[in-house]
Amino acid sequence: MTKGRLLSLRQQLRDLGLQGFVVPHADEHQNEYTPANAERLAWLTGFTGSAGEAVLTLSEGAIYVDGRYTLQVRQQTDRNQFTPLNLYEDKMEDWLVDRVGKGDRIGYDPWLHTREWIGKVSEKLSEKGALFVPLDDNPIDQVWQDRPADSDAPAVAHPIEYSGEDSLHKRERIGADIKSKGADAAVLTLLDSIAWLFNIRGRDVAHTPLVSSYAILFADGSATLYIDPGKVNKELKAFLGDSVKLTSKSVFPAGLVKLKKKRVLVDPKRSHAAVFELLDKAGAVIVEGQDPCLLPKAMKNDVEIKGTRAAHNRDAVAVCKFLAWLDTAGPKGSIDEAAAAEKLLSFREEQDLFRDTSFDTISGAGPNGAIVHYRVTPDSSRTLEPDMLYLVDSGGQYLDGTTDITRTVCIGTPTEEQKDRFTRVLKGHIALAQARFPHGRSGAHLDSLARKPLWDVGLDYDHGTGHGVGSYLGVHEGPQSISRLGFGVPLEQGMILSNEPGYYKEGEYGIRIENLILVRERRFDEEERPMLSFETLTHVPIDKRLINAYMMTTAEITWFNIYHAQVREIVGPHLTGKEREWLMRATESLMVL
Repeated sequence: MTKGRLLSLRQQLRDLGLQGFVVPHADEHQNEYTPANAERLAWLTGFTGSAGEAVLTLSEGAIYVDGRYTLQVRQQTDRNQFTPLNLYEDKMEDWLVDRVGKGDRIGYDPWLHTREWIGKVSEKLSEKGALFVPLDDNPIDQVWQDRPADSDAPAVAHPIEYSGEDSLHKRERIGADIKSKGADAAVLTLLDSIAWLFNIRGRDVAHTPLVSSYAILFADGSATLYIDPGKVNKELKAFLGDSVKLTSKSVFPAGLVKLKKKRVLVDPKRSHAAVFELLDKAGAVIVEGQDPCLLPKAMKNDVEIKGTRAAHNRDAVAVCKFLAWLDTAGPKGSIDEAAAAEKLLSFREEQDLFRDTSFDTISGAGPNGAIVHYRVTPDSSRTLEPDMLYLVDSGGQYLDGTTDITRTVCIGTPTEEQKDRFTRVLKGHIALAQARFPHGRSGAHLDSLARKPLWDVGLDYDHGTGHGVGSYLGVHEGPQSISRLGFGVPLEQGMILSNEPGYYKEGEYGIRIENLILVRERRFDEEERPMLSFETLTHVPIDKRLINAYMMTTAEITWFNIYHAQVREIVGPHLTGKEREWLMRATESLMVL
């Protein structure tokens, strides 16, 4: 199938006078999880991960992914057609410059790339006399015959009981920030920024309640929301109010042109090149700066924090019911990965305010658990068997919060190596959970805390330790993170992140322990400076059978036992019978005999 699609695309490129084309995993909003009709990378290559890009000439191809997808990309793509390369260590422009000649034209879709990235590639290609050419229409769309239609799902109001701040107040607050930066307006292309700012949600992106739209916010707090008219009913119009002008998404380019002579704030890292080109042509003065909604959205207010705690507590009940079921069903050898994921979903669907999963559940048994972002399919679904590790990474979208949790479970008896690796991952998890740090520190300053127990014996993992999480929005939210790439964004009170160190042995098993954590300020009387720390939001037992307690310090064991006591207190009242009996056993104190 890949070969036939490549033949069609290459013929289309020849017809356009092109010698190559770049295919990112992206849509015009730079979403991590894209709508079905924007999954061009998956359609062409077979790779279904949430980050990556491909490049092809008329005779060769390469695909770039990060460390989460190193194994997955090899399994899903035809390596005769696409050579797998590292997204951060290998440069696409270097691959291209080795294969182009003078006068060659490499095409790109200006609605899918940032101006900065296009500039770097253009400069590199110019060394060989080649051109990087923007295209009016994406050539994949011309040959993708059964490409899905745009979503027609309606937009809905996200009421103040969950948002904690009405849209007008948000817009006035962000508008003042725009004015302070010397701008008259800001262009918003990120769907989660738009959803947060206008307090709207939708169903245009799988697992993330986003509405396909654009927006221009003016310094006085008024705004134009570019959205398909069929998505907006009378109630939503009234909810948005008179200071929000509604117009069709299709006229967004014309809306940019109307900003001529105005000073316009645009995020160069997150807005696509087409926005800059249209503003330049209109004669607008571009003020480059970060999307003004990013930080306010990341710093949750009191209502959002209360909601996310409640959502996590309900989610914990669902996951505990699942783990209790798994403890009996797993060793029988009759459950496969797909069935386990469906069972977990059924428990979540019982919970109040549940709307969807927050991503496709990663249900990985044995060697599939070593694929960091594994996605189970009918062909790949492996049976859970005795003496196997099972990794399940899942989450829920609730009206009052978004959850994300990973547990690694022992089916049968673990090996000493597995216990060693699990305990090291746990020690790193605890170190991060207990961290206290001054204001102004970023996640990059903390990342090594979670890795040190693995580093001590020459081990590591190829993904970040923590990502930001939204409030009934994206399960991956910026700008905050805990990773080596997290410099430049200090952690602030109210931010939610994941704490998820791991270890992966290719072909055998994977280990990850993930809780969500909330940044809080806690200052004791005797301390000279206020310090930040983390509150753990996730309360689900961690499998004691995989722990070598002799490797843990007294302080680590104390943290572990206090954590399990909290799990009992929060989840226990909501379980009965055998499920409650399982919880009591699973949260018994860890002791060194």
